[in-house]
Amino acid sequence: ATIPSSMDKTARLDSLQRQVDRAQRRLERLRATSYRYSWLRIGAFLLALLAAGLAFYLAGGQAGRGWLAAATGLAAGLALFGLTVSIYSRLEASIRRHRAWIQIRTDHLARANLDWERIPSGFLQQPTPDHPFEADLDIAGSRSLLRLIDTAVSVEGSQRLRAWLTASEPGAAQMMRQQGAWLPGAVPGAGSISGRQGAWQMDAVPSTGSISGRQALVRELAPRSLFRDKLALNARAATGGGKTWAAATLEDWLAREDRTSDQRFWLLLLTGLALGNLLLFLGYLLGLLPPWWQLSLVIYLGLMLMRSRSTGTAWDEALALGDALRQLHAVFQQLESTAYSGAPHLKALCAPFLDPEHRPSRYLARITRVVAAMGIRGNPLLWFMVNAVVPWDAFFAYRLGRTKTGLASHAPAWMDVWFELEALGSLANLAYLNPAYAWPDISAAGDHEGSPVFQAQGLGHPLIPASERVSNDFTEPDLGQVAVVTGSNMAGKSVFLKTAGLNLALAYAGGPVCARSLQTGLFRLFTCLEVADSVVDGISYFYAEVRRLKALLAELDREDSAPLFFAIDEIFRGTNNRERLAGSRAYVRSLAGKNGLGLIATHDLALTELADELPQVVNYH
Repeated sequence: ATIPSSMDKTARLDSLQRQVDRAQRRLERLRATSYRYSWLRIGAFLLALLAAGLAFYLAGGQAGRGWLAAATGLAAGLALFGLTVSIYSRLEASIRRHRAWIQIRTDHLARANLDWERIPSGFLQQPTPDHPFEADLDIAGSRSLLRLIDTAVSVEGSQRLRAWLTASEPGAAQMMRQQGAWLPGAVPGAGSISGRQGAWQMDAVPSTGSISGRQALVRELAPRSLFRDKLALNARAATGGGKTWAAATLEDWLAREDRTSDQRFWLLLLTGLALGNLLLFLGYLLGLLPPWWQLSLVIYLGLMLMRSRSTGTAWDEALALGDALRQLHAVFQQLESTAYSGAPHLKALCAPFLDPEHRPSRYLARITRVVAAMGIRGNPLLWFMVNAVVPWDAFFAYRLGRTKTGLASHAPAWMDVWFELEALGSLANLAYLNPAYAWPDISAAGDHEGSPVFQAQGLGHPLIPASERVSNDFTEPDLGQVAVVTGSNMAGKSVFLKTAGLNLALAYAGGPVCARSLQTGLFRLFTCLEVADSVVDGISYFYAEVRRLKALLAELDREDSAPLFFAIDEIFRGTNNRERLAGSRAYVRSLAGKNGLGLIATHDLALTELADELPQVVNYH
């Protein structure tokens, strides 16, 4: 449930600020302690050298006893040095976590206060110009809804949130394809939007099921701020700070051809040769065999060096994914250990992490150990010495392939849940920081008989500070109605149109809305608010506007689909007054009574006369 009192938000932000202040004080203490241990490391190392020299001196400088005493003193000193290094490393890790934690909570305060200078840009994405409403409603961009609420650490989590907010068919999985490139969305084939040269086709099937399911998850996540923030903290701290990553590289690596059979052959061959080297060498030492081991060793080393490029490539690829693997390990461990009490929807979503036979952390721990074992390649001398005795590279390349095969069968499902949680968590964080926001009541087509198809109380724009925001009640009882909104310059007409559209986008994404209450049907969205010309493409403002309005009419006239919610700011503003008025009247007549609902902002007071002619036209000021 929402918390209606504005004091609740103030108290919540005060609590966040106190948490930041406490963490900052702890960070200062940790820094001071870390500084002391940085000097203790140097002191311990010097003490080890001093202890070795002193022990050698006290032993009388004799070769046997002196060197033994020196080694004992050096070992004791190095043990102390190792202890200080261990403590210092833990302190530095704690400092990194505190910094990340403070940044997460500071970002929350910036989002709550609409402090754009301090809100992180994250995966700043520009809007798609020909999208039915993304650019008009400021969903993407430098000062947009997406930048305000997006708390995702992964690119895919951010893209999923954007796909929900920009779904032209609400509740349907979608992918936008334009100019040959897939843009943010969900799985293609479940309903797609194709856009090329201004022509859009929206062919998915609207569904309230997916919207209500997301809303239930967001409502469970909203009060669990510690769970959400720890998820972000674990993903960031695992890579030493605020690094983000895209899963595409990891997914490509996991999907790469399985070569374990080839690796198994070389492992068996090199193991057999290594064993033969050992037996031939022992036979030579015992005087039973001539020095045949020298020939077998040359053959072994030749084959080993021939295979080193292949195994080196495997190690390089795994090493490059080290940050991603550490992030996944830290995130998945949290999801495995969470109890999920009182959150049945969240528990169902995270079910893949609760399977005792396929714990993600086990798979990731195995692959991390294998990559660490192959890390001796970083020391060429040690690498050659070890591989000259045993086929170290061949064994761990084989183990890496086997472990990757096991991981590949489960990792996509695990990562998909994480991306879903990141997108849901962004919406939940919006609800947590704005407890006065309402949860919308969304009904499918035909389920609103006897009640208005759109009814809002205290509807406001979420990108305007509460102290400056003007909220309105607004009701449209039936489909087919057109609200004509007039008013002076800077009276807020365009902002009101954006307010209605943006809150619908939030509602259909599964999030809360900036209102006291909102009941609405399921609509497709289409706007014509900020049309732009193009000198490069030879498109005038008037032509761009006509093309946009034509696309809107085409969507409105399309049969067998959800009704259209549309918003238009100044029809035909790109032409002279007389033609604009004649064209606007004709256009409004074509909108009224159709399978849709819309708002039109205008300075042409003559358009208000249409209310006397058409019962579906209602005037607002």
